[in-house]
Amino acid sequence: MQDITLHLHDEAGTMALGAALSRALAPGLTIYLHGDLGAGKTALTRALLHAAGYAGHVKSPTYTLVEPYTVNINQKPVEVMHFDLYRMGCAEEFLEAGFREHFNETNICIVEWPEKAEKVLPIPDINVILSVSGDGRDVKLCGVSEKGHQCLARLKFAPNL
Repeated sequence: MQDITLHLHDEAGTMALGAALSRALAPGLTIYLHGDLGAGKTALTRALLHAAGYAGHVKSPTYTLVEPYTVNINQKPVEVMHFDLYRMGCAEEFLEAGFREHFNETNICIVEWPEKAEKVLPIPDINVILSVSGDGRDVKLCGVSEKGHQCLARLKFAPNL
């Protein structure tokens, strides 16, 4: 499976990609979101969660470091753990908080700013690299594991050109 490179022209494109990703998810996936502040990491996650059926407010876990959400994947409840490690001082804080236990075969973990704890984080299944490009965003989705490649193979998305 090749990496997927996209240009999203606007916020609607980011929301559409999040919705498409939600339809390709499977329990046990770990997704890392890379990008500068304002690149769209939280917006993508918010769109993914809403498209997966979460009806409540999706806030950035900048201060709490993690927010749990329950969604349905193939008519089964799945916990999505949304991490934002931007304010973490060191990788050991991740371990001390007990976050590693959330990375398992039943949860889906989405991690913003994974570089803050890369020494202690498990290897992701998918890396998503976002960057601002004009009024839109450039996005690269890279499968790292077999599970990640399978997820990207299920992804059905054509950005508005």
